[in-house]
Amino acid sequence: MILLRQLLGDVLRRLRVRQGRTLREVSTLARVSLGYLSEVERGQKEASSELLASICGALGVPLSQVLREVSDQFALAELQAAPVLADVPEHERLALSETVPGSISDSVFPEVKDMVAA
Repeated sequence: MILLRQLLGDVLRRLRVRQGRTLREVSTLARVSLGYLSEVERGQKEASSELLASICGALGVPLSQVLREVSDQFALAELQAAPVLADVPEHERLALSETVPGSISDSVFPEVKDMVAA
């Protein structure tokens, strides 16, 4: 199962490391304990929206950008976990995508399709 908190933690850690910042630095700026920030980055704790905004502020990154990256990774993970329909005729795939809850249409997320194809 794909856990949102793990994807969110991965994105936050990647941003922090990319900036060459330490957990201590970011935790001080975000006014959150070092241990809690570490648990958020490892996907062990669910961060509130207020805490996420504070961490993003400390990283100098808009919360919307972080959520967009998480959303893209979540969509990619869902697609990778989906059954392969390559051998199913296109008209049947279209009918299936209309009846399966949560299925992603190519026209809705073309950039995700491109990421999977790469």
